[in-house]
This record gives sequence, C-alpha cells and structure tokens, in this order.
Amino acid sequence: MKIPRFAQIALAAVALGIAAAGCGGSTSSGAAPASGTNASTGASGHHRYGGSSSSSSSADTVKTASSPLGTILVDQDGKTLYLFEADSMNKSNCSGGCLALWPDVMANGKATPGSGVSAGMIGTATGSSQVTYAGHPLYWFSGDTAAGDTNGEGLADFGGAWYAVSPAGKAVEEQGS
Repeated sequence: MKIPRFAQIALAAVALGIAAAGCGGSTSSGAAPASGTNASTGASGHHRYGGSSSSSSSADTVKTASSPLGTILVDQDGKTLYLFEADSMNKSNCSGGCLALWPDVMANGKATPGSGVSAGMIGTATGSSQVTYAGHPLYWFSGDTAAGDTNGEGLADFGGAWYAVSPAGKAVEEQGS
C-alpha cells in the first residue's frame, strides 16, 4: 500500500519535531522515530536513529533483501538503506535538518558485506565513518518504522530525490503499478 504524499509530509514533520526535541544534552540514542518502535538497541547494542554523524547510529552489516521495489540494500535488521541524489561521490550533502529525517548510516570501522553485496563496493564517505556503497553515502529514513518499509522511496527532500539502493549500487526507482 502506497502512503499518500500528504501523509509522508506529515510523518516527516512529526519526525523532525521529535528529532529537534531530542537534540538536548542527552548522551543516549538521540531522537527516536515517531512510532517509537526502534527505541531498543537490539542485540548489537547499536541505536538505530541518531540524527547526526556524531551519533551512535551504525550498521554492522549491509546485505540485500527482497522488497516490492525488487532486491535492495538493507542493514543487519532489514531496514532499507537509501541514497541521496544530491550527494557527490563519497561525500554527503545532507546536514542539519536533513539528518533529522534521513539519519546517516555510520560504521564502527567498516561495515561487513552480507548476502548479495559486493565487499569491494562498501566504503566510507570522505572524512567520515558514514557507510557508502558504490560511492553513495547511505541513509535510513526516519519514516521507516519496520524492516522492509520503503516509505522514503522517491521522496524529493533537501534538494534531491531519495531512493533505495540496488546491489549494483544504483538508485531503485519505483515502477508504476
């Protein structure tokens, strides 16, 4: 089921408000998604959404999963990974409010390639520990609350479009139904 654009905008506004409220002096996970379903850290001890490159958000593994969009990249928990068309090769152009809605995927060291992923395509952004794939810095969408969600697919925010990533390192553009 496709979420109407106005609902996506409302969800993004709520997530931004929550992220802004979570920017106080807390040293824990920062802002959680609007639904709060990702408040726990899971077995790996990593928090899902931190909203900035200094957060504790991380992906231990980048792998593939089947989705309504086809085969896409996901993290170890099955959360969809996105690229931002406004980024440059190995350089993120998402900061401030952008990161509140599109948390950057960080790695402690280097992310591990999982099933269906080419190890040689995983790297980090220039001057950062943000995970890249085929040179694209990777992000989560704060509106994705469960494994397999692709609510950020095709959104145009912060000067560019956002797409799930194929195993070939390309934008997966949703086909008409």
